[in-house]
Amino acid sequence: MKKYFYLIYIVIIGGFLFSCSDKLDVTPPNNLTDEQILKILASGDEDDIELVMNSLASDLDASFRLNGNFSGFSGNALNPLQNQDLFGNLRGNDIVMGESELGASGYYQSFYNIDSSFEPWRSTDRTFNYTWWKLAATPHINANKVLQYLDTETVGANNTLKDYRARCLTVRAYGYMMLMERYQKAYLHGGKDGKGMPIYTEYGINTPLAPASATDTYDFIKKDLKEAVNLFTESEIGEGADGYTMEITNDIDCAVAQFLLARVALWTGDNETCISSCDAILNKYPELIQESAYGVPTSSKRALAEGTQDAEALNNAFASLEKNPECILGWVDGNGAQTYQYSNFNCFGEGSGGLSSYFMRIDDRLYNKIAENDYRKTVFLDDTLTYVYPTDGISRLIPKYTNLKWAATISLQQLERNNQLNCDFCYYRSSEVLLMKAEAQANSSNETGAKETLNILLAARTKDGTPTLTCDNYPAMAGLSALDMVKLQWRIEMWGENGTEYSNSKRWNVNIDRTGSTTHWSSGKTYSVDHMTYEIPIEETSTNGNWNN
Repeated sequence: MKKYFYLIYIVIIGGFLFSCSDKLDVTPPNNLTDEQILKILASGDEDDIELVMNSLASDLDASFRLNGNFSGFSGNALNPLQNQDLFGNLRGNDIVMGESELGASGYYQSFYNIDSSFEPWRSTDRTFNYTWWKLAATPHINANKVLQYLDTETVGANNTLKDYRARCLTVRAYGYMMLMERYQKAYLHGGKDGKGMPIYTEYGINTPLAPASATDTYDFIKKDLKEAVNLFTESEIGEGADGYTMEITNDIDCAVAQFLLARVALWTGDNETCISSCDAILNKYPELIQESAYGVPTSSKRALAEGTQDAEALNNAFASLEKNPECILGWVDGNGAQTYQYSNFNCFGEGSGGLSSYFMRIDDRLYNKIAENDYRKTVFLDDTLTYVYPTDGISRLIPKYTNLKWAATISLQQLERNNQLNCDFCYYRSSEVLLMKAEAQANSSNETGAKETLNILLAARTKDGTPTLTCDNYPAMAGLSALDMVKLQWRIEMWGENGTEYSNSKRWNVNIDRTGSTTHWSSGKTYSVDHMTYEIPIEETSTNGNWNN
């Protein structure tokens, strides 16, 4: 059982960051005034309340997957949130993009090459910096748009309204979390005494507010999330009437709020809150992905290339949520849209990660740290592979170390090899929760607890028929502190996912250094953690002079 979103085509139309219309079109019903909406919400008529709230909040979950023709950024490779995550990771140590034959031109190459002349973090950069700002700033606008009707007095004891208010608070916190992670220094490495963000709690505010302190901003985020958790619990939604839906639904639920609370708590050193939230999630999501569904093993490569065997997306937990018991937040994609991860990471697909030769590979320095009886090592090619792409018979040499984590020769809803890109997408999953918990335990000087938590993950990632992996027998972890063990397992388990390497490097204050890699064709290059903090874009500072005070 799991919770995830059905994908629908969405166009998010937004104005500038803090300048919005004060009217809301509701369809259906159409042309209701604010007073009429509030009267319906106070009526106690559940059918009418649900109808109005479905209309008001129908697109709320799209804040987690912003994309499409967004405010003038149509067609921009950095527009989708999921691609922004990828482009962050491309500036790290652990992903190698293709080979040197790709050359230096293009969005992907610019980020991957980390050339000193390419400075996307600059305040004047509209192509990259401003898109990162706009998409991170949009969720709290979307949330405040609905929250204007859901004050605590209106919500009262109504469980439906508690649920919707909780969703809004979760979305608002998510947006501010992204802004802080992208545009302020890591809280525990110089950011604690710095600025945070202007905190807007009303929809339609036009007067620019001064940024709050970093501490006050994070306190605001945590306050929203804690209230959301309480409201979800009180709302009695879900199978256990405890705020966790645990099913195919379009709801944002208690697990999502707890996940974000754990993440924000980890960033701010609030280890107790992080551990508590992780425990609450793991109580609901104890099952981990099985070996048979964890990507495609490299042992199948020859049969896949020869056409005597196929890898179907429906059998891969990273392409099919039916096979992914860990999914806390994700969506089903049967329409070929928003498959950015699949397009960029499936070497057998006809997107960037396959036919276009932007093969996403693991750096040999990390690959060599993965234990031999850890099946996660098998989802990277151990040799080159020649593969013929089905649409036009083009043959490509897929290089060694290319990932098979998202591999599929047959997409979802297909019966044979073709150029379709259909797949599901998991955004948050419980393995990441285990890692957050273990890190918080290590940061609390509870090394024993951290290792016990890591051992749960390592046992689940041990090849069938081999001795169970533990912190004490994992070869590359010999002599490491518990915290360094956690950091290594973060890199292995979450390889290629959701900008995790980039955000972790910033949180840990780790510079990127490719020296010693034999896989990186931009070997020897470095990237300072300072540049992982983007400058506030000029479009924002020019309309809000408070940033200069």
